[in-house]
Amino acid sequence: MEDTLDLTEIRKHITELDQQLLELFAKRRALTTSVAKSKVHQVRPIRDQQREQELLIRLIKQGKVLGLDAHYVTSIFQTIIEDSVLNQQAYLQQLTNPNIQVPTVSVAFLGDKGSYSYLASHRYFSRRAEKIIESGCKSFTEIMQLVESGHVDYGMLPIENTSSGSINEVYDLLQHTNLSIVGEITQPIEHCLLTAVNTKLENIKTIYAHGQPFAQCSNFLDKQADIRIEYCDSTADAMAQAFELQSDSVAVIGSEEGGQLYKLHALEKSIANQVENHSRFILVARKPVDVAEQIPAKTTIILATEQKPGALVECLIILKEKGINMCKLESRPIQGRPWEEMFYLDVEENLKSFVLRDALAQLTEITKFIKVLGCYPVEHISPTSVPSSDL
Repeated sequence: MEDTLDLTEIRKHITELDQQLLELFAKRRALTTSVAKSKVHQVRPIRDQQREQELLIRLIKQGKVLGLDAHYVTSIFQTIIEDSVLNQQAYLQQLTNPNIQVPTVSVAFLGDKGSYSYLASHRYFSRRAEKIIESGCKSFTEIMQLVESGHVDYGMLPIENTSSGSINEVYDLLQHTNLSIVGEITQPIEHCLLTAVNTKLENIKTIYAHGQPFAQCSNFLDKQADIRIEYCDSTADAMAQAFELQSDSVAVIGSEEGGQLYKLHALEKSIANQVENHSRFILVARKPVDVAEQIPAKTTIILATEQKPGALVECLIILKEKGINMCKLESRPIQGRPWEEMFYLDVEENLKSFVLRDALAQLTEITKFIKVLGCYPVEHISPTSVPSSDL
């Protein structure tokens, strides 16, 4: 009885400390907003990675005195720094685009609750809106149509995955839309084998999933014998199927977080081919946004070149000479024009900058077609590195 009381007291103290930590995190976040306000009239970059590194090194040293592992301290404060950067970016973007400051947004995404697109939508708007009106869709075309018609404010579209590569259908749809890319987010993809009832792997006879998760988990699936594959329109549809069937021979590939919304539990975790598996999503809207000068920006361009040797190289040389970094190049066939291709370029530059505007002017002179699909804040925050000698 005495041991039970001691454990109860310990848990009580832990709960009290957790509450204090949350209050301190909230105070720290409020201060980061004050930092963002100080940068409104001074065009200074959001990130100062040298200062971030110095901060981490100091915290690691202080943590060692307190008996805390360096990797533990680094992991915690890398997350805090990322939150600080994203919080400041969201604040500055709201000031730059006052016309889109609304407490409620409507967003269309593939699937229903629990899909990776659903999770990406909620994660993206967690800093930007108090309420999300959800519109689950059966196809990428439906998402685009809902945004184009004005039935929803935004559409969330997966564009590429670190394991299975580019999502060509989305690239093809971007050729024929007037929508603008206004944001991006990288969502970690943590594939699990989920079931509705307690069972064993050897009992599984049918697995439901969207085509992308199947491709990303092919190594795991190749090792399973006598399993039938059932393709679904989305991960959410697959999870709904598993929940409805309540069978010990049925499983679904999806995230543990999404599965919880359908009362599914993870039978096997981390089944993707790549341990580091991420999907990049783009957010589209009817009108473009301006990106605050303090924020790292990315601009997406599509262009078609003349059918002659070196045409694409000439375009890339212009970017190189302007010192513009191209972080993505994708080609897709132009429908109705055999053997001709449209090129998609992501460049790390603000559309407001003179250097990019000058480059676009030169590209216009040597291309058959060119269009800016959007300029938007870079959402991926690379972790601040610390020299191994300080760990």
